[in-house]
Amino acid sequence: MNNKLSNQKNIEIEFRAIFGENDFYRLKEYLDLSAENIWEDDKDVFFCIMPDKLLKVVDNISKNNAKIVLKLNKIGKGSDFEEIEIPIGREQINDFVKILNALGFTDNIMHSFQKRQNYVYKGVEVALKHSEVWGYHLELEIMITDIKEKEQAEKKIREVANDLNIKLMTDQELAEFTKKAEEKNKTKSNCIW
Repeated sequence: MNNKLSNQKNIEIEFRAIFGENDFYRLKEYLDLSAENIWEDDKDVFFCIMPDKLLKVVDNISKNNAKIVLKLNKIGKGSDFEEIEIPIGREQINDFVKILNALGFTDNIMHSFQKRQNYVYKGVEVALKHSEVWGYHLELEIMITDIKEKEQAEKKIREVANDLNIKLMTDQELAEFTKKAEEKNKTKSNCIW
């Protein structure tokens, strides 16, 4: 295998927390002052929901680019998500959504705009977010190259969550939440960008 490819960090170790508006602004104020790096990362996303995977067409509004992302795991089935990303032009987003429709995914597509601010805090990427589907929430993640690094990454994320005084969602809570969200928010007709 090509060394360049084998050294890419393509396994995301990710945890989430949901909270109210007060905690959102408490965390934003703290991270604005304490984070090592801060950047806006608003996204408009079509999610194609499959039983064991997640395919996304992502318009990275803040970065002025787009991509197709396949997560080889589903939220609520562990913290590790191997990802395959393919950059596309923003002008191609509608075409990729049309492809998903043509392949028959029309009943399994959710659309969500995410207002998001990213931080790096104590070596963990922290995405403070608000969306219609998730409300106020937070993702904490570390990218790794080898699944053997998972335990250490999870430990570091839990330490940051404790430091930020937030409760991470369990796999069961995530599975229940996403199931309800998918049923409530998936489209029942063709998606048009």
